[in-house]
Amino acid sequence: MIKSTITLSQIKTYVQDLKESQVEVILSLGRNKFSKYTGILSGVYPALFKVNPVDKSYNGRTSYSYSEIMCGRVKITKLN
Repeated sequence: MIKSTITLSQIKTYVQDLKESQVEVILSLGRNKFSKYTGILSGVYPALFKVNPVDKSYNGRTSYSYSEIMCGRVKITKLN
């Protein structure tokens, strides 16, 4: 297991700062497969956060735990 240099509380504050802004989400699906979509980070809760996709035809998962960012399964970047 790879040790993360960022703590869970730092991830929570980073996600809290992105609330109600447009973000790009990159999901690692395993075996060098990735899924990418843009959406608005709508809900920030103690154990997870939700992203509403801009494209309404997106059928994937839209809620993620903070540990998924720490492990590298989910990457979130703010769009201008």
